[in-house]
Amino acid sequence: MIKNIVFDMGKVLVDYVADKSCRHFMTDEEEIREVCTSVFISPEWVFLDMGLMSEEEALARMQARLTTDHAREMAALSFWHWHEYNMWPLEGMGELVKRLKERGYGIYLCSNASVRLLECYQRVIPGITYFDGVLFSAQEKCMKPQKEIYERLFQKFSLTPEECFFIDDQPMNIQGAESCGMKGYIYDGDQEKLEKRLEEVLREG
Repeated sequence: MIKNIVFDMGKVLVDYVADKSCRHFMTDEEEIREVCTSVFISPEWVFLDMGLMSEEEALARMQARLTTDHAREMAALSFWHWHEYNMWPLEGMGELVKRLKERGYGIYLCSNASVRLLECYQRVIPGITYFDGVLFSAQEKCMKPQKEIYERLFQKFSLTPEECFFIDDQPMNIQGAESCGMKGYIYDGDQEKLEKRLEEVLREG
């Protein structure tokens, strides 16, 4: 029987566009692409999500790849302010979370995210007051689809894998969850289809 719904964050509860903060501070398209790639599409970004690098060290490495002082300055601005511009709640998801909670289901978050999210997740995640637990990869020093992060989720919140249903936009993350005993659903942005699948799963028990 499913008793708990576990959500991913990016592209499920919140939308995310990597170059939004870059576009807030810059107008030159070539420089935007260069800075965005160096900062947000980088090995350091993964290390931050895994909790293996400080923000200061990550930024220094990101800046080192850039070719001008202005680009390095824009990289710093984009990096330190990304959480203000790159994420926003997806319409309708807060209401879905609320309905599930009111029906008695436990609501949890399992997301690949850096420690920066600890500062702002309550502002950007829709329906956050209904969540029973929040787990970010950087705190656990592992990330989806590694089995360790799912095991940590179960352990931290005393969850039984077979009683959990996981919603994520990445197939490999769902595969990782299913290998640990959770049922899962690959979310493609169609909330109506998601809700139909949820009803099917919850009826099945």
